[in-house]
Amino acid sequence: MSEASSEIVRQLITEVGDAGIGKMSQTPGLAAAVDQHAAAVRDVITASGDEPVSEVLLDYLHGFTDAAVERGWWPTGDFDWETVRVIAVHSLLREAVA
Repeated sequence: MSEASSEIVRQLITEVGDAGIGKMSQTPGLAAAVDQHAAAVRDVITASGDEPVSEVLLDYLHGFTDAAVERGWWPTGDFDWETVRVIAVHSLLREAVA
C-alpha cells in the first residue's frame, strides 16, 4: 500500500469509526451490531494466537479496510457490514488504549 493510500485508509477509519461511535447511543440496533462484530473480531484474533491489543487491532483494521476499499466498498452513510466492522474495531481500539 502506498503512503498516500495508507493515509486515506487511516482517515477513512477515523471518520467512519468516530461517526459510528457517536451514532451508537442514538441507535440501539447499531450498538448491538457493533457489539456482535467486536466479539467476532476478538474471537478471530484470539483464535490466531494473538491478544486484542492496540497493535494487533490496528493491523487488523488497516488490512480489513484496505481490502474492503480494493473490493469497491466505500462508506455511504449506511451501516452496511463493512461499516459496522470498522466501527467495531475502532471501538475496540478505543477500549485498548483507555
